[in-house]
Amino acid sequence: MPILELTSRERSDLRSAAHPLRPVVLIGDNGLTEAVLKEIDLALTSHGLIKVRAGGDDREAREAMLSTICDTLSCAPVHHLGKTLILFRPLAGNIKPPVLAALEPERPAKRRASEPHTPKKLAAEGKTLAKRPRRSETEEPKPKTRFVPQDQLNKNGKPMRPGTKKTTSGSHGIPRRAGSALSLRAGARSGTSRKSSPKR
Repeated sequence: MPILELTSRERSDLRSAAHPLRPVVLIGDNGLTEAVLKEIDLALTSHGLIKVRAGGDDREAREAMLSTICDTLSCAPVHHLGKTLILFRPLAGNIKPPVLAALEPERPAKRRASEPHTPKKLAAEGKTLAKRPRRSETEEPKPKTRFVPQDQLNKNGKPMRPGTKKTTSGSHGIPRRAGSALSLRAGARSGTSRKSSPKR
């Protein structure tokens, strides 16, 4: 039987999914016997992703066992870490193993642009926002009007322009000095004249 091939991304996902698993089959000193292969096949059929613990200190012997298992049972070698072998074979009917299904995050259903947005608090209570009544195309919008006090209207009844408004309170009750602050140079105050000294 052919060995199942995996991409590096699939291998990485399977390796992380197999992290919490414990070995289900132990290969003893007798090596790969028919009973051990039958047990591995049964575990792969029911679980899809399993760990196998191989005895013996020889790494080359474990590599040979791994290739023999994969060739005989048509499964994919996911990882070989120490004496632990991780094997994968898809379940019948393309059903994902429960370990892999638990890894996938649940994606919330995307809202279409035409659907109205519902705030989180209302969605948690199971409510939706009521639609606003739309204005019909034949109905004309009301003109926006500003409130203007009657004393600020000119003789035509329109609001006066800012430059033509008469200020009643002056500068809000704060005494102001006439003239610019730039015209007040040090020593040249209004009302006082400085005598110039004759040139020598």
